[in-house]
Amino acid sequence: MSYTIIAAIGKNNELGKNNELIWHLPNDLKFFKEITTGHTIIMGRKTLESLPKLLPNRHHIVLSSKEKIEEPIEHYKTLKNLLESLKDREEEIFVIGGASVYKEFIDIVDKMYITEIDSECKEADAYFPEFNKSNWNRTIIKENEDNGITYKHVLYKRSK
Repeated sequence: MSYTIIAAIGKNNELGKNNELIWHLPNDLKFFKEITTGHTIIMGRKTLESLPKLLPNRHHIVLSSKEKIEEPIEHYKTLKNLLESLKDREEEIFVIGGASVYKEFIDIVDKMYITEIDSECKEADAYFPEFNKSNWNRTIIKENEDNGITYKHVLYKRSK
């Protein structure tokens, strides 16, 4: 069992604004799809609500203390219950947001795919949690540009 964060963040750790992504980066969306297809994805309720529909070929889990989430989505109200329920699964599970869910998992994961966007947004209202980069090995997977915005796909692996 392993948990992996996947996120796209701006220069100041910006994630989103008004429950939407800040930047429209088609090649980053393709990267997200390639990495997460065929896997279980964990998200908060607001992230689920921001999706246009359930993402194909992925098992959806929502971590939210709020009301019950409808089938076919698996729902857990606490991180403890989620981790206990999934402990015997033999797969890589992706944490896809939002900010509060990233914060709960940041000390659990051993790997993160972070799209580092060379831009900032002063109106952002959701931020990726701070983490000590000296505890991670950083590898640039690919550099890219969409709509005049440059960004890097970066793999962070926790140092042993």
